[in-house]
Amino acid sequence: MKKYIKPILFGLLIILLLAQFIRPEKNLSNDLTHDISQKYPVPGDVQDILKVACNDCHSNHTVYPWYAEVQPVASWLAHHVDEGKEHLNFSNFTVRRVAVQNHKFEEIIEMVREGEMPLASYTWIHRDAILTENQKQTLISWAQANMDSLKVRYPADSLVLRRK
Repeated sequence: MKKYIKPILFGLLIILLLAQFIRPEKNLSNDLTHDISQKYPVPGDVQDILKVACNDCHSNHTVYPWYAEVQPVASWLAHHVDEGKEHLNFSNFTVRRVAVQNHKFEEIIEMVREGEMPLASYTWIHRDAILTENQKQTLISWAQANMDSLKVRYPADSLVLRRK
């Protein structure tokens, strides 16, 4: 058994080295055409919170840490970002139907209020993304104000999310 350890370790090292040449696509678009800020007011304090705690996973522009250059971490991060954007993407927010937009504001309120966002796995490394109670309330108030504005502008039935 002992004679197999060196070849196995060598094989794993070769695989790890070769994996460094496989790079997932980076999430680096600066296109703001359909960004949430194009339709909804995003005050400076909210923008600051979104930038630090949300946008890396919930927009089309991720600020990558140094370790995102190392496989398999790069692939894990790419998957994590894709999954986050699948749930909520501030960069294409206005493309969605108004009922979906309203529902996403509801989800923001729920996730922030319950402490589910930002994820603990994100804040473990990005300590500045841990939201204070004041920041949580700022985000909740902002999302609620946008929901209230939608209620004024659209008929109530157009804000109901209907499942297909």
